[in-house]
Amino acid sequence: MRMNITSAAGVISLLDEPEPEVKVFALDKLNHIVDVFWAEISEAVDKIEVLYEDVSFKHQELAALVASKVYYHLGSFEDSLTYALGAGHLFDVNCASEYVETIIAKCIDHYTKLKVNNAEGFDEKAVIDPRLEAVVNRMFQRCFEDRQFKQAVGIALETRRIDIFEDAILKSDDVAGMLSYSVKVCMSLIQNRQFRNTVLRVLVKLYMELGTPDYINVCQCLIFLDDPQAVAQILEKLTKENEDSVLMAYQIGFDLYESATQQFLQRVQAALRSTAPIPIPATPGPSSGTTTATPSESKESAMETEEAKSPPVASPKLEDLSETERTLQERITKLHTILGGETSIALNLQFLIRNNKTDMLILKNTKDAVRNSVCHTATVIANSFMHAGTTSDAFLRDNLEWLARATNWAKFTATASLGVIHKGHEKEALNLMSTYLPKDTGPGSAYSEGGGLYALGLIHANHGGDITEYLLNQLKDASTDMVRHGGCLGLGLAAMGTARQDIYEQLKFNLYQDDAITGEAAGTAMGLVMLGTKSATAIEDMVSYAQETQHEKILRGLAVGIALVMYGRLEEADPLIESLMRDKDPILRWSGMYTIGMAYCGTGNNKAIRRLLHIAVSDVNDDVRRAAVTSLGFLLFKTPEQCPTVVSLLSESYNPHVRYGAAMALGIACAGTGLKDAISLLEPMTNDPVNYVRQGALIASALVLIQQNENTSSKVASYRQMYAKVISDKHEDVMAKFGAILAQGIIDAGGRNCTIMLQSRTGHTNMDAVVGMLVFCQFWYWFPLTHFLSLAFTPTALIGLNADLKMPKLEFMSHAKPSTYAYPPPLEEKKDKKGEKVETAVLSITAKQKKKEAEKKKEDEKMDVDENATQETNKETDKDKTKEKKEVVKEEKKDGGKEEKKDDKDAKETVKEEKKEPEPPFQKLENPARVMRAQLRVLTMPDGGKYSPLKEVSIGGIIMLRNTKPDEQEDIIEPVAAGGPKKEEEGDEPEPPEPFEWPEDI
Repeated sequence: MRMNITSAAGVISLLDEPEPEVKVFALDKLNHIVDVFWAEISEAVDKIEVLYEDVSFKHQELAALVASKVYYHLGSFEDSLTYALGAGHLFDVNCASEYVETIIAKCIDHYTKLKVNNAEGFDEKAVIDPRLEAVVNRMFQRCFEDRQFKQAVGIALETRRIDIFEDAILKSDDVAGMLSYSVKVCMSLIQNRQFRNTVLRVLVKLYMELGTPDYINVCQCLIFLDDPQAVAQILEKLTKENEDSVLMAYQIGFDLYESATQQFLQRVQAALRSTAPIPIPATPGPSSGTTTATPSESKESAMETEEAKSPPVASPKLEDLSETERTLQERITKLHTILGGETSIALNLQFLIRNNKTDMLILKNTKDAVRNSVCHTATVIANSFMHAGTTSDAFLRDNLEWLARATNWAKFTATASLGVIHKGHEKEALNLMSTYLPKDTGPGSAYSEGGGLYALGLIHANHGGDITEYLLNQLKDASTDMVRHGGCLGLGLAAMGTARQDIYEQLKFNLYQDDAITGEAAGTAMGLVMLGTKSATAIEDMVSYAQETQHEKILRGLAVGIALVMYGRLEEADPLIESLMRDKDPILRWSGMYTIGMAYCGTGNNKAIRRLLHIAVSDVNDDVRRAAVTSLGFLLFKTPEQCPTVVSLLSESYNPHVRYGAAMALGIACAGTGLKDAISLLEPMTNDPVNYVRQGALIASALVLIQQNENTSSKVASYRQMYAKVISDKHEDVMAKFGAILAQGIIDAGGRNCTIMLQSRTGHTNMDAVVGMLVFCQFWYWFPLTHFLSLAFTPTALIGLNADLKMPKLEFMSHAKPSTYAYPPPLEEKKDKKGEKVETAVLSITAKQKKKEAEKKKEDEKMDVDENATQETNKETDKDKTKEKKEVVKEEKKDGGKEEKKDDKDAKETVKEEKKEPEPPFQKLENPARVMRAQLRVLTMPDGGKYSPLKEVSIGGIIMLRNTKPDEQEDIIEPVAAGGPKKEEEGDEPEPPEPFEWPEDI
């Protein structure tokens, strides 16, 4: 018969016995009962420790295991881990107990800490206990045996074990799937730039070793590694192979343009140019290059360009080339154009022009409700957002007299809005803006000229080409503050991320003039040109001047510029952030907040988030606190569902600046998602007692709800009504009205065909969008900067291209009801109901009047009125009423009877039609198709069609198509004409006047 023991005292007493066998028996027994009697055993733990330290005792490992379990129950995990390591093989990592799981977790954490410390060299390198490494290795072995390869990859990356990382990928059943998972993990979780580059190099090696190398993902990794030479080599190799490989090269080219910087693309182009049989000139037409001036600080790039330029002296002609060389020349030229961005921009422009669904009635109602200059400016900006990239300036042309009310800086903003409307319409840019640009003939309006230069920058944002030189020369020749302001902003936009030294020096020269208006734009533009370069000289120039200048406007411009220079630099920006945070000037402190947002954008870095939250509740300056909370949005946009939980308490802060920051953070992080949690946090802020908090909430709600409809987000209709109500309410504050008008523009951006995506389709951070959003946030100080938001507008297009880079006629299949992702219904104009109003008004007045007269008679005459008489008067009034009613009804019947009958018939017919045709469960979309982000997952190409896609259509964007039936004729979609002012067609010259004699005596 088995008895349960009630105390461990008897077993513990055996530890005092001299015979080792008895001690071993006692330890073995304690090991089995420790989970129940740990409290009692803990009093004798020193005896167990003595046995572990006794070299002559052969069962030290057992003693260590018991001690480890006791310390685990006591909550002393470090001691528990130390003894668990001493237990050697007795500590079984495969055991599924809570004790083993906890100690393994502590073990991995401790090992990770030591490995990271050794790798990043914060302190002296620590020696790692081989027993600790042995436990971790056994853990990896367990993962492999259980086929938990994803778990192994995660732990390997945390512990910096590249060897295990590689093994986990190669030993898995689906190597390609594991590689794509590893890329995602690497880009989203690894914060250290140096280690991330090491992992990416391993991934590139593994991708290249696949049976058919995945060149698309290889090139995405090489962008992060900043290795344009390797990308150029891959592209060159693909262009020399079969038709499918060429299509792959074109697809990589489109993906590169979407993900890489101008500087990176120029270096790839320079390397490709020299490989062509006939070297391609540096700037074919309005190309992406930077013309004859050095494209970047990179010497390598300059050398490659020189190499490309030298051969033309003896270069062969196209006719002299062999068939193979001619084909190669054609392929490289096409690829060069794709990398330059001309093709992508032209295709997106065509898509936006074709599908423009702007509701002009919204703008008309807003225009009619506007009563002051601030709201006038907001309406002009909202119009530009609604028509961004559509080239449709009909609203401005139809309301020229209303537009002419804009004066001074409002005129500057209105002119610049044309740049947003014609964004990407690069071929005609100078012709479109010719009316407003500076001329040699005589002085025009300086505000219009400045706005014109700014507009050119917006049209060519991050794709400067020849226009960069034009803007640089205009800035050199500018004579007024307004033109210099527009010139600086335009030049910064066009040369974004090129790091061109000549442009930087010209902007610095303008900054040093110490003019407040010019200096503000120059400071921001310097940051745009040096975007993400971490240039030490640029930072030194900007910070030192910021500390000297007396102009707050210049200081604000530099504050944004400094943040932009550190874009995407992660921990490399930490020393600068520390010094900015300690500065006594609040503007430099909020520059530090935005620098955190830019350096760690999209990473969700915990340390950066903690830093921002600390400043958000502790800084003495409201602007700094607002900037700190806003910057949280930039950190969290890759995981938008986390943002509402992070800022939920801040959104209820007593400080209105913090509440405003929380609203903007939600707008930035959750842009285009329609996230319910974000909307529910913004809802109470739309009724906030402080006007600028309401403004922030309205703008943020539009950012979140952009391109959503009733089916994808139930709150859309109520928010659209709220914007209209705020705008039309005469008692509403101007600041809130400004927010509501902008919100109307944002929610219908790009003719209802654009969304805001801070993350590109390939998972990269969308640099244009992040930069545009950061500068847009500065509209708080300076309205013209609102236009920068257009950089964040991304067309939600799915465009299929054939080998000739033309759009063939084909259909995509959306496996959802048409109404699910349909455009929002247009507003309906309210019909006047004058007839009814007149009738009721007249009747009520007459009835009251007669009643009053009857009462007066009673009081004056003081005599009883005969009942019959009163009945008669009542009858008479009733008769009058009925007569009037009948007359009105008769008139209405005459005028509207026929129409009503028609309407009834139409209504009945439509009801019948609706009953007959239930909504189909799918929809066919024609190329180029408007596809919302959520719709991508239900999208396919029909089977057995003429074309098959080179990559999954569910990724969206521009997709190369393989022609499976090359013998059949292709139907190509003809391009549509863009809007805007047209060049006057040159007809026949007029005939000269008839000959005549000039009398000399006159």
